[in-house]
Amino acid sequence: MIDVQNISRSFGDRRVLDGVSFEVASGRMTGFVGGNGAGKTTTMRIILGVLAKDAGEVRFEGEPITAEQRSRIGYMPEERGLYPKMKVLEQLIYLGRLHGMSSHDAKRSAQGLLARLGLEERENETLESLSLGNQQRAQIAAALVHEPIALVLDEPFSGLDPMAVEVVVGVLRDYAAQGAPVLFSSHQLDIVERLCDDLVVIGGGKILASGSREALRAEHAGREFELELAGPAADAGWLREQPGITVTHLDGGRARFEAAADSDAQAVLARAVAAGPDAQIRSFAPVVPTLAQIFKEVVR
Repeated sequence: MIDVQNISRSFGDRRVLDGVSFEVASGRMTGFVGGNGAGKTTTMRIILGVLAKDAGEVRFEGEPITAEQRSRIGYMPEERGLYPKMKVLEQLIYLGRLHGMSSHDAKRSAQGLLARLGLEERENETLESLSLGNQQRAQIAAALVHEPIALVLDEPFSGLDPMAVEVVVGVLRDYAAQGAPVLFSSHQLDIVERLCDDLVVIGGGKILASGSREALRAEHAGREFELELAGPAADAGWLREQPGITVTHLDGGRARFEAAADSDAQAVLARAVAAGPDAQIRSFAPVVPTLAQIFKEVVR
């Protein structure tokens, strides 16, 4: 587990991070989201030791993180840093060797990653000759080649087409399944929502929300519900007359409504049950907010 505790950082008079605290649990994918300038990249650089902190601490598995542990974290920076005129496989082997791997192990790891990422036929091409999407795949391979104990990835899906996204998602999920903590930032909230187990939202250098994806959805769900009736008398029009209920959408037996209190929603369910077989309940559930909706709510 990576534990970020009360991290602060300023550049001159500008406070970039102000008491930032969150955890990246082992074996889980943690999405790190926020607007431009929110503090995501600065936080990631401090975790890796690329930037110094003014205050706070980064811990790994319960102890202050060491330089040796940092060297074993797979890091993908926002600014891509591979050598454009170097062949892809040669470059990955070189990076693996820099992390202490033998030539044999570095080549084995590099070729395995290139195969998984769909770049095996490009291994002897220079980076600059690849498309931007394939350059991004190579950058991801560079972060993984030394078989890291944790991953910190800044915008790993940038520039990838939908098929490439699925390939990268599969690779990252495999690393998490092996027990590695995985922290990744992305502006593509639909990908974050589908991929992450946990979510951290940062804005103005402060953590605005954090927790498991499902816990945050439940916390921000409110009292909006959906009801769907089926049968010859499936008509939810009676909802308009129900006390404490505001109908926001109605289409025959399907309705979305807001309840003033939980008891009002339960009264709707009881009346629907009492309607009998001519208007059976097909579904009744609270409306769960999307990650985009939660993000907009906490950053405003």
